Amino acid sequence: MNKTLQSMICLFSAAIIWGSAFVAQRSGMDSIGPFYFCALRSLIGALALAIVFLLTDRKASLHKTAAADDPSAKLALEKERQQERKTLIRGGLICGCVIFIAMNTQQIGLVSTDAGKTGFITALYIVLVPIFGIFLKHKTGITTWAGALLGAVGLYFLCVKNGFSIQPSDLIILAGTLFWALHILCVGHFAPKVNVIKLTASQFFVAGVISLAVAVFREPISWDALTGSSVAVLYTGVMSTGVAFTLQALGQKHANPTAASIIMSTEGLWAVVFGFLILGEKMTGRELIGCGFMLAAVIISQLPVPARKSRQEEIQGENPENVD
Repeated sequence: MNKTLQSMICLFSAAIIWGSAFVAQRSGMDSIGPFYFCALRSLIGALALAIVFLLTDRKASLHKTAAADDPSAKLALEKERQQERKTLIRGGLICGCVIFIAMNTQQIGLVSTDAGKTGFITALYIVLVPIFGIFLKHKTGITTWAGALLGAVGLYFLCVKNGFSIQPSDLIILAGTLFWALHILCVGHFAPKVNVIKLTASQFFVAGVISLAVAVFREPISWDALTGSSVAVLYTGVMSTGVAFTLQALGQKHANPTAASIIMSTEGLWAVVFGFLILGEKMTGRELIGCGFMLAAVIISQLPVPARKSRQEEIQGENPENVD
């Protein structure tokens, strides 16, 4: 299996888990505030990832130590570890702060917005990532831009009502998509340079600590609230936070950030599916049209871009007898 296919499998798997997690996020809000919810899921996810890292890193550390038999090799290994540690701290802080904002704005919006609709609004980052990518000199093909345009049209049908009105909760979720897009670019930058499990664990530890600090001053908490939301918190903490975001980081090791964002935006489709099957949520005809446009955006954006012929190839095509 080549690395590109492995990346696609990882990213699609993450999208499916995130789609189902919107259901847990919405149901969990019945008994706990958004900041406490995000704090608990983040810290549980960070703990789960730390355990996974401790179990998997022991063999890798033994292998590296055995490989460094001479003093010069040991010195080089130590310098490599110091550099990775610095990059990890920087990446954990940056990605953690960004995802703190993205995650909490989404959770606040879920108080008044259906799980399926939230999933599709969040998918707006398929438009934002290629735009941000321009400033980072990422190459973006015509099919990706076509997909992004269709995604924007789909978002219009999904969110904007007659008379150009929009619900406040929709606007909050829309604001959060800016930071989901930034998060994809941040992960794409740091993931190839450090251990992805360490990066994912550190970013959620940072996000969890900040969320908890805000929750202490803004939201009441009780034992009943904790037990009432325990299933939703555990699912989002272990599966959505721990497993899915690790799959994202693994997938982005060998994927273009724009392509990765489009694959992961299918979480909106899965959010609608799981919202209908588990919560019984239904969407209007206008909203379903918007979902259709966004699904088409994902498909079109994945089509290969036809290679442009060079001027020499065009001349040879017009005059085949001139070929040497």
